[in-house]
Amino acid sequence: QVQLVESGGGSVQAGGSLRLSCAASGRTFGSGPMGWFRQAPGKEREFVAAISWSGNTRYYGDSVRGRFTISRDNVKNTVYLQMNSLKPEDTAVYYCNVVISTINPRPTESWGQGTQVTVSS
Repeated sequence: QVQLVESGGGSVQAGGSLRLSCAASGRTFGSGPMGWFRQAPGKEREFVAAISWSGNTRYYGDSVRGRFTISRDNVKNTVYLQMNSLKPEDTAVYYCNVVISTINPRPTESWGQGTQVTVSS
């Protein structure tokens, strides 16, 4: 079991930036691919980005590609999501999770509490 704690959310204006962090504890963090997901009010949770255990492979959802960057620090057991050029439609609760792989980013662990991102126009 892996425990996941997301942080770094907040309220920003359109065009702004935020950096989210996800601290993982439990079984070995560095051996698994990780992903970020988000859920907007009234919508299903959607995939945002995934990164391999080495950090060499990254995969993004169409709506964030070119604006968001996923990274990880296996020493700190933390995965990050740098979000630039934010849009109001990026408003959601953001979650991280261990995923099966970068090309099959299905979550495998229980969800954390998430972190709220609100983008105003």
